[in-house]
This record gives sequence, C-alpha cells and structure tokens, in this order.
Amino acid sequence: MASIPSAENLNVSIPDGHFTAIIGPNGCGKSTLLRTLSRLMSPVHGHVWLDGEHIQHYASKEVARRIGLLAQNATTPGDITVQELVARGRYPHQPLFTRWRKEDEDAVAGAMRATGITHLATQSVDTLSGGQRQRAWIAMVLAQETSIMLLDEPTTWLDISHQIDLLELLSELNREKGYTLAAVLHDLNQACRYATHLIALREGKIVAEGAPKEIVTADLIEKIYGLRCTIIDDPIAGTPLVVPLGRPK
Repeated sequence: MASIPSAENLNVSIPDGHFTAIIGPNGCGKSTLLRTLSRLMSPVHGHVWLDGEHIQHYASKEVARRIGLLAQNATTPGDITVQELVARGRYPHQPLFTRWRKEDEDAVAGAMRATGITHLATQSVDTLSGGQRQRAWIAMVLAQETSIMLLDEPTTWLDISHQIDLLELLSELNREKGYTLAAVLHDLNQACRYATHLIALREGKIVAEGAPKEIVTADLIEKIYGLRCTIIDDPIAGTPLVVPLGRPK
C-alpha cells in the first residue's frame, strides 16, 4: 500500500487488491499524485510510504520491481517491435552484466499473452492502432512483475470501443490476477463501472473516497465539477450512472 501526505494536508492510501480510479477536474492534482506515488516527483512536505517503508529508502530498481507506471502519452523509444518494447519491462530484474534469462523470456511471453498481443510480437509499435499500442505498453508494465500498477489517463485518445476494451482488461487483471491498480480516469461512468474504489480530488484536496456506490451522489458531482446531475443505476452493471442536467442558469 502506498500513501502520501502533502502541503495540502493530502493523506491518501491506495488499497491493496483494488482497482482505484482517481477522478476530478483538470488541474486538480490527479497526475501529480500518481507521479508522486511512483517517486517520479517528491512531495514538498511529507512522505510516500510503500508497504510501511519510506519509498526513498528503496533503491530505484527495487521501486521498479514493486511499482509499474504507465505514464501519460508514453513515447516509443525508436522503431522497435512489440516484443522489444515489452522486454524493456525486464530491466529492473536484470543484474549487471547478466544475459537474457529464461525467466525473462517467460515473463515477456506471459505479459503478451495476458494482454492478447502475442500475434503482434514482431510488428513495429509505430504501426499499431491506439488500442493495440496501449495494450503493448501495459504488457511492458506486466513484464516488470510488480504487484502495483499506476496508469495516468490510459484511455486518453482512444475511441470508445478501445476504451472499454482496455478497461475490461484492467478489470480482469485486478479481479483474476490480483493486481493493485490506480488509474486517472476522466469518464465518471467508466470509473464507477470498472473501479472498486474511487478517490475524488478538487484543488489538490480529497473530497471523498470509497466504493462508487458509497460516495457518488449528485451533491458530490456538483461539488467537484460544478455540474448539476442526477444519479441512476447503470442498467447493465448496477453501478452509479451520472446523468448531467446542465450547469445552473
């Protein structure tokens, strides 16, 4: 479990074994929170704790063996194949001057299998569709064999079909593989349907956190986004469905 208090008196935990969605308006600190939890940024005040230990006490490779991060707008390092990209995820597990091992090969193959991209192994990443490319990046993170995966706006730039496909994959990794996931999501209804835990932010502060059914109300949505709405049950999933009414006149 990772947690961070900050100058804004922010104290948040990512619960083990859950799919956590971080929601809130643009500029409220969602991506900053995720980057701080992964140690890409350091809090001005306070600390980040990983499994009860100050994250700064871990070596960089040890952090990478515990936390996988899919950054926003990840850029492919040159013209490489899908398999070569996924293999980059093995870096934290490779000792200095050690050759590629069978366990590395197995991890890469397993990650591509889990994300359904084995048939794309020899294809250039640059030729993939948006959905395929996101799956390749997730496979790279899976190849790290971490227990925690952080994803910064993983559905951005994907059409609705690829968004649902990706969220179904993440939900499956959480339910069936036991991954602890935390993702920044902009679509409230997708967050409610696929996440088991929500963290709602506004202006760098937590407004609410908990299971979608427990915290998502019309009052909460208006408080966070200034948007009037009504909440009904999703007819398919039974989760909260936000129906906008428009802004106050």
